[in-house]
Parts: sequence; structure tokens; C-alpha cells
Amino acid sequence: MQRRDFLGLAAATAMLPRALYAAPSVTKMLVGATPGGGTDLVARALSAELEQRLKHSFIVENRGGAAGNIAAMAVAKAEPDGGTLLLSYTSHAINPALFDKKPFDPLKDFTPISLIASSPLILVSRPDLGVANVRELIALAKSKPGKLSLAVAGVGSANHLAGEMLKREAGIDLVSVPYKGAAPAVADVVASQADLLLGNVATVQPLLQAGKIKGLGVSTTQRLATFPDLAPIADVVPNFDYSSWYGLLGPAGMPASVVQPLEKAVRTAVASPAMRKRLESEGLAPAGQGAAEFTRFLQSEIARWAKVVALTGTRLS
Repeated sequence: MQRRDFLGLAAATAMLPRALYAAPSVTKMLVGATPGGGTDLVARALSAELEQRLKHSFIVENRGGAAGNIAAMAVAKAEPDGGTLLLSYTSHAINPALFDKKPFDPLKDFTPISLIASSPLILVSRPDLGVANVRELIALAKSKPGKLSLAVAGVGSANHLAGEMLKREAGIDLVSVPYKGAAPAVADVVASQADLLLGNVATVQPLLQAGKIKGLGVSTTQRLATFPDLAPIADVVPNFDYSSWYGLLGPAGMPASVVQPLEKAVRTAVASPAMRKRLESEGLAPAGQGAAEFTRFLQSEIARWAKVVALTGTRLS
């Protein structure tokens, strides 16, 4: 081949639309959290299902740090060919309001694919606090302003901000104590070194069942099938409704020919009896929303958490 012919072919190839590039044989699913947590669990369960349905390899890669921003930034910069995806969680909608420096736009720099599941929160106390429900807790907190502690598993997380809104809306003064993760926060509540915690169902479920902590209420407006005796916090604090969620995103510019098979495979996977059972056993509520619904959900979540961040005055540099 003559050199000029080769250069002409190379130039023509460079001008091909991205939709015509060959689909990758391996997809990396980045997780902005450490192994073993809820986000990691969802990513691994979903990857196994997608491998079966799409007939190519999915590899989960944990890139924790900066409240999920490190993994998200890597996906935002990736080629939009389906080879790099993000298993996102609630922080994706919180971080734009939380950080002074915004490394990416949570909507413009990504392609929403599917909302996978949501995770209600449960308000728990140390076993010897002496209260049985939210109403009794509020009464105790008002009688001892600034004396009760609220363990915080990650500053700026949905759990943290929901706790700040509980303090604000219930008119109580609790001392928020930050921890490096859910495990040490829960451990201190079990050991009666901290009084309260708003935790994901998967985190507190075994300890509740073992009687090592006391459940006071749930963060959603509906009771949970796994803990039907726990009343919604909203029964006492009107309109209180907070939860975490998990969704699948890709880089901006992913063509429909790549998004649609992924979206279909994710929705089919989430609807399957095996994955529903797996998610529900971890206290998660399967969703399986499509790309359009997930886009609208993200828009509403970004606006909602921006108000919460502003009201609570929470900031991260």
C-alpha cells in the first residue's frame, strides 16, 4: 500500500462516527467505593447477570475515594463504546452541591442507562438508650440538647445528610460524629459508644435481627417488608423521606446502538427472580428503570440534594 493511501485510510477511519467502532469484548464496571459495601455488591451481582445476557466479560473495578468522584471522573473521560461503565450511587447526585471544585457535570458528562435499586435507611440506637420509637427519641433529645450522638458513616453521604435533616426538621440537637465508613460507626453504636445511626438496611439488618441494636424507624414513607414493626419517621416528622440508590451510567455520547442493549439487559436482569432475591436479601428495593426514567430521576435528585446541602450547610473542599 502506498504511503498516501495508508494516510488516507487512517484519516477516513478517524472520521468514522463512534457508533461504528467495534464493541469491546470486555466491559469494566467502575465502583467508586471499597469492596464489600452495598455499591460493590450491586455491581458484582449485576455484572454476573450481564455476562450471561450479553455474552461478553464484565469486570468490576473498585476505585474508591473523593465520595465516588475518582471513579466517576474516569468514566466521564472514557470512550463511549460500552467498554467502561459506572455503578453510581447517591453521591453522584449529592457531590455537585457538596464540592467547591466540580470535576464533571453529573448529567452532561454521562449517559444514564438504568436505575437498579434503592436502599431505605433505618434509624437505630444503642440497645440501652431506653427509647422504643422516633417519638420517644425526639422527647429524650429535647430533654438533653447536645447530649446524644449521631454516628455518621461518611461526611456528605445520603445517610449523613438525612441525619442532618432529621435534626433540623424534628427540632433536636444531636452531635454528629463522623466515622471512616459504616463498619466503625455501627460498631460504636453496638458498643454503646455512640447513641444513634441512620444506616442502610443491609448494614444494620443482621445486628437488628440479633438484638444488638434497637430499630426506631425507617426513612421512607412506607414500612419495610423485612421490618414491618418499624414505623416511618414521617409519621412523626412530616414528609421525611430519604434513601440511597444505585444506577448504571456510561460516558456522554454513547450511541443508541450501545445503550439500548445494555438498558434491556439490565432491566431484564433486575426483573429476574434470582437477582430480585439477591437484592431483597440485602434490604434493597429492585427498580429497573429505563434510561429516560433514570435521566428524569437524576435531574430531580440533583435538585433535591442541592437544597438539602444548602439547608444543612454541609460542604467539602
